[in-house]
Amino acid sequence: MDTVVRYLASFLAVAVVLTLHEFAHAFAAYKCGDPTPKWNGRLSVNPLRHFDITGLICFALVGFGWAKPVPINPYNFKKYRSGMAWTSVAGVLMNYLSAFLFYPLFMLVVRFVLPEWNNYFGVLLYYLTYFLFAYSLSFCVFNLLPLYPLDGFRLVEALDKRHGKVYMFLRRYGYYILLALIFESFLCQLFVSFGIGQMHMFDILGYFMTFATGYLGWPVSALWGLVF
Repeated sequence: MDTVVRYLASFLAVAVVLTLHEFAHAFAAYKCGDPTPKWNGRLSVNPLRHFDITGLICFALVGFGWAKPVPINPYNFKKYRSGMAWTSVAGVLMNYLSAFLFYPLFMLVVRFVLPEWNNYFGVLLYYLTYFLFAYSLSFCVFNLLPLYPLDGFRLVEALDKRHGKVYMFLRRYGYYILLALIFESFLCQLFVSFGIGQMHMFDILGYFMTFATGYLGWPVSALWGLVF
């Protein structure tokens, strides 16, 4: 039963984190002058409007994935470059802010809820608040990778108007590189689960994510550690 509760909490956390991320993109584009996200129904906090099947499967397999990209028309922006930049980084900024806000909720559950509600409800709140924090942070880091369709690529697109060879390579092959990294990470985790612990050293994406989330997560935990 504990496993069921854990998976339920994980799914709910993924739904919240992905929705906030994509809503932030849509809101930023709309505020910069582009009504396209609103016309396409993406200026919404309804998770069903943002889910991408492949991205969800990847999230379920290895803990990181993506949502359906928000459609935009950058020529509607009041200022092209700043509009592209703000729209590109809005999702990761939202995720980092969310991680900052979800972490104290997790600490409150650990300190006050679990001692009093040591049952399925308490366990659900524990996993939910932890996953909300952890997924917000990991989704923020993951989306900084400069691979299509992630936000890192959109930022490269915003800053490099010439769209040279590097841009074209990332645009053409970024999706396949991303899938290959996720599949390689999944295989490494699978071998580790079978008792071949050495395979974690070959988990390229997992190593990067562990390092980066630890680095970016330290200010959050350190600051709230002064309170708790």
